[in-house]
Amino acid sequence: MDAEEEYARYREDVKVLVAVGACVRDQAARIDVRLPKAVADAAVAAWRREEAGGPEGGREESREQYVLRDRAAELALIGAAIAERGRPDGTDVVVALGVESAGAAARVVSSGGSWYQV
Repeated sequence: MDAEEEYARYREDVKVLVAVGACVRDQAARIDVRLPKAVADAAVAAWRREEAGGPEGGREESREQYVLRDRAAELALIGAAIAERGRPDGTDVVVALGVESAGAAARVVSSGGSWYQV
């Protein structure tokens, strides 16, 4: 099999992954997640922080910079969910996170917790 055929197969695989993702999203739009209060507070602080929203002055980002900024944005979205619907439960905060946000956080852990590994 040559590289072109291999990548054509990958494109078909991605279509199936999209179908799986649609099923997951439809069946589990939100999941309750329990977070230590300090973690929840840090996520909310990320949400409330004033950011430019992208590279300053239209400069190019390296792949590492893009991944870092993207993951920080995911944290901010989790912080928004906590600020909106988080509820204290003892020393924790419980929040119904969108499956996309929960998956983004889980993926970072699956990559060994590195800020860059993708």
